[in-house]
Amino acid sequence: MSAGSLDPATRLWLEELTGAPLGDEGLWHEALTHGSTGEARDYQRLEFLGDRVLGLTIAEWLHELGTGDEGRLSQRLNALVSRDMNARVAREIGLGQHMRLGKQAQDDGGRDSGNILGDVMEALLGAGFLTQGFPAMRALVRRLWGEAVTGKVGQSKHPKSALQEWAAGNKRRMPEYRLVERSGPDHAARFTVSVGIHGVGEAQASGNSKQEAETQAAAEFLARFG
Repeated sequence: MSAGSLDPATRLWLEELTGAPLGDEGLWHEALTHGSTGEARDYQRLEFLGDRVLGLTIAEWLHELGTGDEGRLSQRLNALVSRDMNARVAREIGLGQHMRLGKQAQDDGGRDSGNILGDVMEALLGAGFLTQGFPAMRALVRRLWGEAVTGKVGQSKHPKSALQEWAAGNKRRMPEYRLVERSGPDHAARFTVSVGIHGVGEAQASGNSKQEAETQAAAEFLARFG
């Protein structure tokens, strides 16, 4: 049995979210615990597991829908399991108020950090997999990600791929990405990235991860020069 227990409000929220008894509360406690608390166990191990639960569930779902070839399916999968998508789902279910953060992380806006929300969302799926089983988490993912999967998330070409194709089609060199600035603490970091194509120009954007900043910079470049 894992150490730790849940406060009554969080226990009720999780039971309503999953629609089932929680089982080992210590695992859910661990899934909601950020490293800034200084506790021996935080969400990272469960995040690793939940990432696989989410990926398999979405991949099976997309295969079932039968739309697109392998490349397009991979494109949609990547969008649907991204940290940004996970954070969006986390905000929709009110996860932030139940996360266990240290004082500094709270003061730095950790409860609305896309990085933390996305990671803890996966950790919850990991805890659910261990306590309630894969079918229960599969059903939960299908409920929480339903609008995104049946909508258009990931159906348009990823901005970085689109920019590469634009460069090739216009006989230009491949885009070059450069980290301009990294600011903020580790748990709420902000990245500013520029992307340039020789002989065309440069665009810059920021995000909660380097990957997100590169994506936004590519989109900005296309909007400006494409």
